[in-house]
Amino acid sequence: MLQVPFIRENKELVIERLAKRNIDATQMINDVIAFDEDRRRIQTELDNTLAESNTLSKEIGNLFKSGEAQKANLLKEKTGQLKEASKELTEALNNKSNALNELLYKIPNVPNELVPAGNSDSDNEEVFKEGDIPVLHEGALPHWELAKKYDIIDFELGNKITGAGFPVYKGKGARLQRALIAYFLDKNTAAGYTEYQLPHLVNEASGFGTGQLPDKEGQMYHVTEDNLYLIPTAEVPGTNIFRDVVLNENDLPIGITGYTPCFRREAGSYGAHVRGLNRLHQFDKVEILRVEHPSKSYEALDGMVNHVKTILKELELPYRILRLCGGDLGFTSALTYDFELFSTAQDKWLEISSVSNFETFQANRLKLRFKNSNGKNELAHTLNGSSLALPRVLAGILENYQTKDGIVIPKVLQAYTGFSIID
Repeated sequence: MLQVPFIRENKELVIERLAKRNIDATQMINDVIAFDEDRRRIQTELDNTLAESNTLSKEIGNLFKSGEAQKANLLKEKTGQLKEASKELTEALNNKSNALNELLYKIPNVPNELVPAGNSDSDNEEVFKEGDIPVLHEGALPHWELAKKYDIIDFELGNKITGAGFPVYKGKGARLQRALIAYFLDKNTAAGYTEYQLPHLVNEASGFGTGQLPDKEGQMYHVTEDNLYLIPTAEVPGTNIFRDVVLNENDLPIGITGYTPCFRREAGSYGAHVRGLNRLHQFDKVEILRVEHPSKSYEALDGMVNHVKTILKELELPYRILRLCGGDLGFTSALTYDFELFSTAQDKWLEISSVSNFETFQANRLKLRFKNSNGKNELAHTLNGSSLALPRVLAGILENYQTKDGIVIPKVLQAYTGFSIID
């Protein structure tokens, strides 16, 4: 959530940057400032009313002590009026503050100056590419056909048990999944991230804290009876570890990693591009999160990008990095880099990771602060990234490593799988 002082002091900049998202935010920003002015006016009036009431109460006490009961009783009528006025002002202040917050919840984060303007993913900027695209043998198959051929993923069984988008991994397919999770966690902990095992459901406050709620696109699975939500990513429970926390400056930076299943309704996702592992309702992902000093968060973002690079280089998968344009930028992000690997069998790029800096947007919702060198509380910056999401990494391995004799396991994973080929 944007901070009101920041909006007041940078009105034109906020409107200009939000235009990169193809949003004309002029009216919303003007409304925020107007609501805030009303809130301040009511707060001042309430403070003055309470101060006058307190002054009269002291005076009444003195009058009673001095035996001037008649004068004291006259003033008591006035304090009664002031108490009623303060009650009305408090209600008006709460209503105005709630209306202001409701409006702020609708405004996305301000894009960083590096974010290119654009309408869709076609306007994203490629900033890096590495790896050779393999030349496959004649008759090479997409991963959903390979999964059936080698009996390692059963999409039809998942459909029977639950529905489309809930695959069942079997045999070497399940072991390869487990190997990837262990490998990703080992890489992350070796890089200094502390491993956490996190809840798979969160409460409403956690959803609001990281910006998944209000759920504008209806993508969260909601357990209505308990008012809990299945997590769409480990970012949500992981970042909420620090909700309502005041850190010391020397606690920073903080880095954590965790594996969780992720649950997304993916409403409105249909067509050939969602076949197989390309888009699922339940999938596994290993996440990295950071809490950073504002002066160091973009250096940390670069470090996270380089970390994911090393993983893909070890997996020997061809990939590229995109800087997302305003029209493709997530609601809470100030700057995002997407990693995509090339699926040779599908002849297209598949997104496998997003690495983002949210600056103070999440921290303001979370009330995540640190005590700076001047002893004052300051909002921290939060960052997160997939390291990595498994479905499309697995799809890329199956497709790009396929041979006539079977699917070769990347060398770096063979110690984890215990086998070198799926045949």
